[in-house]
Amino acid sequence: MAETSADAARLDDIRHSYAALTRRKRVYGGMLLALFVALMAAGFRTADMRNAGSFRDGFTHVFDYPAEVLSEAIEKASRLPANLVHFFPSLVETLNIAAASTLLGAIGGLFLSLLSTRGLARWPVLIPVFRRLMDILRAIPEIVIALVLIFILGGGPVPAMIAIALHTVGALGKMFSEVNENASLKPVEGLQSVGANWAQRMILGVIPQVGPNYVSYALLRFEINIRASAILGFVGAGGIGYDLRNAMSWGQGRYDEAAAIFILLFLTIVLVDQLSGSFRDRLTHGARA
Repeated sequence: MAETSADAARLDDIRHSYAALTRRKRVYGGMLLALFVALMAAGFRTADMRNAGSFRDGFTHVFDYPAEVLSEAIEKASRLPANLVHFFPSLVETLNIAAASTLLGAIGGLFLSLLSTRGLARWPVLIPVFRRLMDILRAIPEIVIALVLIFILGGGPVPAMIAIALHTVGALGKMFSEVNENASLKPVEGLQSVGANWAQRMILGVIPQVGPNYVSYALLRFEINIRASAILGFVGAGGIGYDLRNAMSWGQGRYDEAAAIFILLFLTIVLVDQLSGSFRDRLTHGARA
């Protein structure tokens, strides 16, 4: 009987503790939500005050520019095929920038990921150094790196490729290192026992395990880099983004060219997304009968 009373008392204590914990979580959650709403409202008000015009006044005209582009594109619809052909080489240049930067970034990210993974690192004491290096590369936006390189090297696709590749090293290095942590160390230990050096252990013992995930993440990054290379064209880094900036800067009379570039970019991104998504699915799940 005494044991039953003690059990009931313990259950009551657990219920009260759980209820108190739940109330605290709700209070903390409500405080964080209120703080977030206050910060958003204050930030929006500050941005609206610093803006050249009022958000309330400008919101009613948000669709004016797309309407102008669309109306001119419809008016000059007969020029669309010629514009698509004209800007296709610039699209190819953008794809080349994205592909080259993804390849270079994947190679650099692979080495940094192996050097920053516990149990695989060549120099374990330097793991924090390599991880902070990846953090720095990942934290600096591509456009900042591109602007610096354009000032040094001049405009063109090379600064864009280097900028995107450096950012890709940090991004893919982080993803690859997380994949490496799930790799089995038994093949590595077996190779080490027969005298294999570090490079041989990585190539023969680790990469075969994580290779499909590497390729999957690299393809995903390739999609992101296509958009990044198009955006960098606005700062003079070449590619189809540069042509889009020129078409938009000229204003009326060139909006049909801007519409053609938008169509090319949209179709390319959708196509690459579908193809890489299908390929990633085959890599991770295998071919389906």
